[in-house]
Amino acid sequence: MVIGINAYEAVVPRFGYDRATGLPNRVGSSEFCFQLLTALSIIDKQNEYFIYLPINPASDMPAETKNWHYEVIKGRTLWTLIALSKKLFFDKEKPDVFFSPTHYLPFYVTYPSVVSILDVSYLHFPKLFKKRDLYQLKLWGRYSIKKAKKIITISKSSKNDIIKAYGVSENKISVIYPGVKSEIQSASWRTKLKMQNSKLLKEKYRVKGDYILFVGTLQPRKNIERLVEAFSRLKSKVKNLNLVIIGKKGWMYEDILNAPEKYNVSDRVKFLDSVSDEELPVFYQNAICFVLPSLYEGFGLPVLEAMKYGCPVITSNVSSLPEAGGDAALYFNPENVNDIAEKIKKVIEDKTLREEMIQKGYQQIKKFSWEKTARETLQVLEQLAKSS
Repeated sequence: MVIGINAYEAVVPRFGYDRATGLPNRVGSSEFCFQLLTALSIIDKQNEYFIYLPINPASDMPAETKNWHYEVIKGRTLWTLIALSKKLFFDKEKPDVFFSPTHYLPFYVTYPSVVSILDVSYLHFPKLFKKRDLYQLKLWGRYSIKKAKKIITISKSSKNDIIKAYGVSENKISVIYPGVKSEIQSASWRTKLKMQNSKLLKEKYRVKGDYILFVGTLQPRKNIERLVEAFSRLKSKVKNLNLVIIGKKGWMYEDILNAPEKYNVSDRVKFLDSVSDEELPVFYQNAICFVLPSLYEGFGLPVLEAMKYGCPVITSNVSSLPEAGGDAALYFNPENVNDIAEKIKKVIEDKTLREEMIQKGYQQIKKFSWEKTARETLQVLEQLAKSS
């Protein structure tokens, strides 16, 4: 079987490239696309893959083999809609099935196609998106959902949202959970990094004392401003407590950056946007707890990342987050600042509870792996090719 894959998101990240490594800064759909491609290249040596890209593959992507090929198609603006569509139209040899793990299908696809829709947050919170992005998501997203023979989404919550919003058949949608990011650093590097915890946190990033951690893109949907407000209510109750916010600036982030001053905690809140993937585990390992107060998530991978590194998780009780956290996390109403503050206070003050959450977290992450994600995705692609 020949499988064609749109890998645009894996090489053209929304937040540019890491200065030190030159690799894409992948988050969200970019990370999903990259991890899934990597896992597919490992588990499947039988089918033949053609991976379509607008630029050369990044150095950390799977190497070409006899069954894994890259095809670079020049063009950037609306690349999937224009350049990739032309390529697929004029190619004499067609894939048996086409997969787009990037929310969008090319305009021209005459053979069986599968699209990944990670979430439909743009329908729930349209005011939190740029007008251009919102228009594209609504118009092109609707076309892709209707055109695709099969849809893959990453939570039962997202599946229900897609059915409700677009009226598609339940049988058309497969829920396949994402995995937990595999270790990219060697054992020796991890040991060295652990030994340098104090130096890394205190000297490089000037993080001192106990801290609460948030990791994610700075955008309104992440509800960070309410987290800062909740944190401000803990200031007088918990001495020497800090809040560390790690993430790239997304969109409409000005109110988030101004929140510490607004709530009089500027001296206790630190924004970091240049923490590498190799350094991030140190922040998880040393945090009192990880808090994800999102108003909506397609899945919420940082929840599992935190659990992986032994960090207690407190998160929202909405959308897919209870699916990700299971019984290992503590939940709050993301629109209730008092509830957020009380749940954080509860975890901070109860060492026994924290240890229990850590152990449950280790069990929760065993349910998720990129190998499992890849195998279930491959099953969808193979079944579609056989039935068409």
